[in-house]
Amino acid sequence: PSRAARREIEDMKNTFLARHPSVIVFILILAVITLLATVFSEAYGTGLLPTNYVKILGKTLCLCLIAIAMDLVWGYCGILSLGHFAFFGLGGYMIGMWLMYARTEDIVIASMTNAALPPTPDEVRDAIGTQIFGVVGGSDVPLVWTFAHSLPIQLALVVLVPGLLALVFGWLAFRSRVTGVYLSILTQAMTLALSLYLFQNDSGLRGNNGLSGLQNIPGLTDMPQSVLSIWFMWGSALALGVGYVFAAWMVSGKFGNVVKAIRDDEARIRFLGYSVEAYKLFIFTITAVIAAIAGAIYYPQAGIVNPAEIAPIASIYLAVWVAIGGRGRLYGAVIGAALVSLLSSWFTGGQAPDVPLGFYTIKWVDWWQVLLGLSFVLVTLFAPRGIAGMFDRLVRKDAA
Repeated sequence: PSRAARREIEDMKNTFLARHPSVIVFILILAVITLLATVFSEAYGTGLLPTNYVKILGKTLCLCLIAIAMDLVWGYCGILSLGHFAFFGLGGYMIGMWLMYARTEDIVIASMTNAALPPTPDEVRDAIGTQIFGVVGGSDVPLVWTFAHSLPIQLALVVLVPGLLALVFGWLAFRSRVTGVYLSILTQAMTLALSLYLFQNDSGLRGNNGLSGLQNIPGLTDMPQSVLSIWFMWGSALALGVGYVFAAWMVSGKFGNVVKAIRDDEARIRFLGYSVEAYKLFIFTITAVIAAIAGAIYYPQAGIVNPAEIAPIASIYLAVWVAIGGRGRLYGAVIGAALVSLLSSWFTGGQAPDVPLGFYTIKWVDWWQVLLGLSFVLVTLFAPRGIAGMFDRLVRKDAA
């Protein structure tokens, strides 16, 4: 071929997708799963897949997205964050405020339509405050709900609030060169402080009650849940696909090499002149934003968000998912999150049969967390690279 043709062929070989065929494989698998779920759904298909299972699948895809964020910050950069589920929960709170406010506003306006005089904006706002905050003994709309009536602003806050919190926390921690277990403890302390604050009734976010009724989408109240669940599953699949491609692109070039080098030998990278703190701060902040976006899609499917979702144990579970799947491999994080999430739904949903031992009956609802902890210990001891690491060894053996 001519020189121009050879150059064109070489450029095609050097494209991102050509150098990373696993990304194409992942997108194809995700597309097939989404298509099959749609075909078997009650809304657009045969009805073999109940709406409840469609919601579980949609939520699982969101958990896979936050697992990718955790793998970026821990598996690739070496920062064991025990607070990323806090950003996930904050994303849910930001979108939940609009969902709850707009839905309550529709109900209040509908109830006042037969009044002798049309209600004033202040009367509507007071009625909304009573409806939402009466459960915690309040009636006024708190200051933090100032923009709850605006969907565009709340969508912006989904990114801005967790991103700003991560930026400030990361700047303070990384500039002080806090590393290792001390940094993990700090992230856990941040999560605990935020959770305890949200548990208070005067936090403005309904305390222990959290935000509920999020599955009732304003303007779509007449739409069946079977249809909404499919739409949210599509959105979850799209977010996961875009997040996976973005993460793979970010760790594939020079930036990714520097981040992995920081994980392996931070002091040496600093000696070579790289701004280690800037790289770590960027990874910490961008993964917090990814986690928040995942939470904003997850909680309308869950229907409720409360401070328990932000408790430190949730972030510990997240680390366990990534460890079981295989950290340092994006598809490993997805495998770990999907596997543990689906098994958790199966075991805790009463679908797993009890195991009678004569002297004792194992009820998986009570023993699931023990099984999860045991699995984590076994993976750490015998398969430190997780499920993805075992898969890699099998592929290399077949290739040899």
